Amino acid sequence: MAHIRSEGHSSSRLLRATAALLFAGLVTQGCSSEPEAAKEEAVTALPTENITEASFGCISDLTAVDRFFVGNLNGDLDATVAVASAEEGGVYPVGSVVQLVPTEVMVKREAGFNAVTKDWEYFDLDISAEGTKILTRGADEVKNRFGNSCQDCHVKAAPQFDLICKTDHGCDPIPINDVMIRGLQKTDPRCEAQPLTAEEADGLKQLQAALGT
Repeated sequence: MAHIRSEGHSSSRLLRATAALLFAGLVTQGCSSEPEAAKEEAVTALPTENITEASFGCISDLTAVDRFFVGNLNGDLDATVAVASAEEGGVYPVGSVVQLVPTEVMVKREAGFNAVTKDWEYFDLDISAEGTKILTRGADEVKNRFGNSCQDCHVKAAPQFDLICKTDHGCDPIPINDVMIRGLQKTDPRCEAQPLTAEEADGLKQLQAALGT
């Protein structure tokens, strides 16, 4: 498909600024000398103070699986990717990060963090070229900026999928299509600029109109 090419930097900045506004309403090793006990603790616990705004950056720096991106704050990326890619589902390892759009993140916490969310912590982020700001974080009490509960959506995933929503996991459909999602992912202001296809640029314009922004 044709790509949106520079017609002047102002056009590119406008698209990225528009996407940043849209994000706001929508809706991721230890040294070999460490003792074995310390290594075990590192992969089974993730203290709250260890998850900061610096933990979250450009969405495309994570690993793409299906239409979302995954990472692992404990360095156990292979295990996270294995579960995310498994058709039969599975339980994500501690430290797993899952993102569909740049402003909403799920992080798998240690066992016992919250039984209702299967130990997932939800994050609502404000993003800009300067970095990331955590607006809200927590368990089933977290809502996005439209007042919708994160948990109410994810809890509808079939049990084997550990609250992660793909299109065939049983969750309610979201009000944005794949073209819009790709456009939002590509225009994360924390990332280097990526060209949008004409379809993606049009999708972002449609989303802007639907949201009245």
